[in-house]
This record gives sequence, structure tokens and C-alpha cells, in this order.
Amino acid sequence: MGGIAGIGGAGPVAAGSARARVSGAGFAVPAEAASATAAAAPTSAVASLAGMLALQEAESVAVSDRRARRHGQDLLAELSRLQRALLAGAIDAASLRQLADLAATLPRAADPKLQELIDAVSLRAQVELARIEMAAHQP
Repeated sequence: MGGIAGIGGAGPVAAGSARARVSGAGFAVPAEAASATAAAAPTSAVASLAGMLALQEAESVAVSDRRARRHGQDLLAELSRLQRALLAGAIDAASLRQLADLAATLPRAADPKLQELIDAVSLRAQVELARIEMAAHQP
């Protein structure tokens, strides 16, 4: 097996030269480029960190909206179940508790329109629960 030819050790770099040279090799890095790269490293790290934080914030907004939307859909499903139970004349106490729990624990949505809709559905559920409670206490 033969050795690799043309590779030498690192030689001294002249302080005032425009190019840094490695003796015995044909590769050279301009001193200005080396210092510009070193100066850009902290800036790109900050930009990268800012980008990651923005991405996390966007993901958390999407997650909160998705959670609120799912909660609203669960509320609507329970309201539909209550409507069917009222029409059938058989109200289930467990279903009423489920509806009350969903109406009482609303996650916050980042989208104001979505939050407005969720609040409206929750209010409707609370009204229905109050109507049933009042009807249960009347003679």
C-alpha cells in the first residue's frame, strides 16, 4: 500500500497576508472570508433560535386551536345527544354530567373567531342544562 502524496503539515500563516496558506497543499482560505464566517456564526445562531421559537409558537397556536375545536365538537355532540334524549323522553344523568363538565372546562383558542364560536356553544349548553334543572324542580 502506498501513502497519499501531496499532503503536508500546516505551516505558519503570515499575519498581514491576504490569504492564509497551508504549506504543501493547494488550498487557501481568504482571511476576510474566515473572519466574516466567524462573525456571522453568532448572528446565524440568533436567527436560527428566533426561527425555532417562531415555529414553536406557531405550533402551539395550532395545537391550542385544534384542542379548542375538538372540545367544541364534543360539546356539539353532547348537545345533539341531549336533544335526542329529550325527544325520546329519557334524559340520562351521566350525559348531563358530561355536558356540564364540557361546558365548564373550555380550552382557550388562539383564533378569536373560533373562541367566539366555542363560547357560544358553551353558553347554549349551559342554557340547556339550566332549563333541565328548572324543569326538574317544578311540580
